[in-house]
Amino acid sequence: MGAADDISSLSSDFLNNSDTQVVLNIYDLIPLNQYTYWFGFGIFHSGIEVHGKEYGFGAHDFPASGVFEVEPRSCPGFIYRCSIPLGRINMPPFEFRTFIESAASEYHGDTYHLISKNCNHFTDDMSWRLTGKCIPGWVNRLARLGTLCSCLLPESLQVTTVKQLPEYHECLEEGGSESLATSTPCESTEIDDSDEAKLLLSPTAVSGDVTFVKEAHK
Repeated sequence: MGAADDISSLSSDFLNNSDTQVVLNIYDLIPLNQYTYWFGFGIFHSGIEVHGKEYGFGAHDFPASGVFEVEPRSCPGFIYRCSIPLGRINMPPFEFRTFIESAASEYHGDTYHLISKNCNHFTDDMSWRLTGKCIPGWVNRLARLGTLCSCLLPESLQVTTVKQLPEYHECLEEGGSESLATSTPCESTEIDDSDEAKLLLSPTAVSGDVTFVKEAHK
């Protein structure tokens, strides 16, 4: 009976560890959001939280994973607004890790596009695959409006990628497409003012504990 109890206890622990909430964490990209939010409009960044970590998608100039990992509700460079529970899943951490690394191979940093493939498209896709639910429409409303009338968007918001960042490039050469942390000390060069809007969209443009998720090799 003792061995049976131990097995039962291990099975229970495994099941408890597998069950987790999927949460959408939403951030403001611009201060104006605090006024436009109440009218169902704004410019937002979002990340998907699973098993105590948050995952987002950002831009860089390389054909490697643009999916990054941060502590929940603390993505550097953005202002945390709110969290929305999307549902619960039963997926152990190691299985989720395989899932997110596979997804990273579909979300390279050089494929980021503000209108057609941004951070909110990523979280919507992850939410649908994990829970069968979409994220709230207002989170990515700017992109949908931009698809219809991109000519009306400010030029600073019509960017498709970011300027090549030396610190990312150097780390990429050293470690291939493995996990890359922006806090790794590397040389950098000055970036002129015209690229400020582009950097706003990229996790590599800010300091903090941001780690790129390695992609699964197929």
